[in-house]
Amino acid sequence: MDAKTIDNQFAGEHTGIGSDAGSSVARGWRIVEFLTLTKPRIMALAVFTALVGLSRAPDRLDPLTALAAVVAIAAGAAAAGALNMWYDADIDAVMTRTAMRPIPRGRVSRFEALVVGLVLGIFAVTVLALATNLAAGALLACTIVFYVVVYTAWLKRTTPQNIVIGGAAGALPPAIGWAAATGDVGIEPLTLFLIIFLWTPPHFWALALNRTSDYARAGVPMLPVVAGRAATARQILIYSRLLVLASELPWLLGFASAMYGAIAAFCGAIFLLLAGRISRSAGADRRAAHRLFIFSIFYLFALFAALLIDHRGGSSTMRSSLGGSTARWAHELHPGAVRGAHSLNNFSRGEV
Repeated sequence: MDAKTIDNQFAGEHTGIGSDAGSSVARGWRIVEFLTLTKPRIMALAVFTALVGLSRAPDRLDPLTALAAVVAIAAGAAAAGALNMWYDADIDAVMTRTAMRPIPRGRVSRFEALVVGLVLGIFAVTVLALATNLAAGALLACTIVFYVVVYTAWLKRTTPQNIVIGGAAGALPPAIGWAAATGDVGIEPLTLFLIIFLWTPPHFWALALNRTSDYARAGVPMLPVVAGRAATARQILIYSRLLVLASELPWLLGFASAMYGAIAAFCGAIFLLLAGRISRSAGADRRAAHRLFIFSIFYLFALFAALLIDHRGGSSTMRSSLGGSTARWAHELHPGAVRGAHSLNNFSRGEV
């Protein structure tokens, strides 16, 4: 039974309404399914962190260009999500956590997902390159390819370090936002990249500790499946310590204030406390793993929100580009970004 048949049955048999109204309902559900295909929670995270990079860049984009850049980055994240679901449809069907995704349910075909992903990806890269610069477009293209080809098609199914290496794709949006405004990548966006890169393993391994049987059934070699719960708990603690140290770099390097440093230290202490509980239980405490997973979402949001509002109306000077030129940074609050950041609160479950 294909997706169209299911939609027709849903519209006609379950709603009990006329054919025209039923068709409208079916089309509405199709739109919802295609939106789900793009992993909107991941998209929200990518857009928010990209906005931080964009708003903190030394150069300002006019509002229309900035909007085009945000739309392109969102479309790029959506393309990566759709292509991930296209390739992973086989393992999604056997995992409890992903069995209700559109393709396993038969609501969207694999071919449709592939077309949506490719169209969105081409649109995203083209718009970003034309609206801003080639460097930003190329960086977005590399991010999509890395997530789909390197992480999804290769690393995810072959190595327990999949989420460590593959996490680079999710860490690139701040650099893309910065590049959209400046045409290059400086020390500050690389620092933001490092924070997200180190955040990714403890975040997803905390989830994986409570989904071990799911990954084992699907044949995905996540760390708890291959190395066991105790080894995973130790790795979570190691990466958590590195993350907390990296989170202080914006303050230590001089492009964030003591306010940010204090927020990072406070949130980092809680992060380490939760990671320590997992380590002491050797990964057996499922509630501790769930608490760390949930708090890690708030942690990343708090850090990037603090960076977004830090130095409002102020400035700092440091060597900011890879070429070594010295720039004057004018940090301004981006009201639209703060409103957009609120959507990160909806990022309440993992999308691996």
